[in-house]
Amino acid sequence: MKTNRFRQVCESGGIPVGHMIMEFATRGIAKILEAAKLDFVLLDMEHTGFDTDRIADQIAWFKATPVAPFVRVPQGFYHFLARTMDAGALGVMVANVETAEQAQSIVGAVKYAPLGHRGVGLGGAHTDYVMPDPAAYFAESNRNTTVICQIESTKGMENLEAIASVEGVDVLWVGHFDLTQSMGIPAQFHHARFLEAMRTVVETARRHGLRAGIQPATKEQAQEWMAIGYDAISWASDIAVYRNALTEAVEAVRQHAC
Repeated sequence: MKTNRFRQVCESGGIPVGHMIMEFATRGIAKILEAAKLDFVLLDMEHTGFDTDRIADQIAWFKATPVAPFVRVPQGFYHFLARTMDAGALGVMVANVETAEQAQSIVGAVKYAPLGHRGVGLGGAHTDYVMPDPAAYFAESNRNTTVICQIESTKGMENLEAIASVEGVDVLWVGHFDLTQSMGIPAQFHHARFLEAMRTVVETARRHGLRAGIQPATKEQAQEWMAIGYDAISWASDIAVYRNALTEAVEAVRQHAC
């Protein structure tokens, strides 16, 4: 199966850098992200209209690159998770994980026995349409698959230790807008309580051998959050990157015209 570059970078001691696709799920985006030398991509189904077919197309195109395709599913239900994995995704992100039971359910849907209970259907997109040796494939798939739990609420913070303790969870990922909203301090990313929560996530991740992930929107945010200890970074969304770059360029043109 395709190598998971996210895991490769982690195992070599580096910080994997990715990007979220929310709008421009085109045939060329995979090679564009490869040209930018990204390690992974988050294909978002939570806040977009992307359906299963569109995601399957994206995953197929990313197979032509070293970029690891991950999918943020609409909800942490088995039918979303298992179908995403069968389309060939190398990892999943699930929003607002609040309990160890939720985390265990996610792992169960993504991993094969004995770690999980993912249904077996070999010979499809996830095995490049060939029949692998089943036992070897199950073991490799379990090792090669990344599970990302988003921490986006005060309840998730309260149960952080239990979530991190679930075998098969790889990344605790702060959804910073949702978490601050849940804390009653929306978008106050320098508030003392939010910064304390940010540090707690990093400390918990380290204690359990996990990565701490986040998606900064600016270089300043990236520097601040990496200084706290975040070591899995998604650089903004395609919408934000395009809008910000275009706004800056148009403003420069108008200033020059004057």
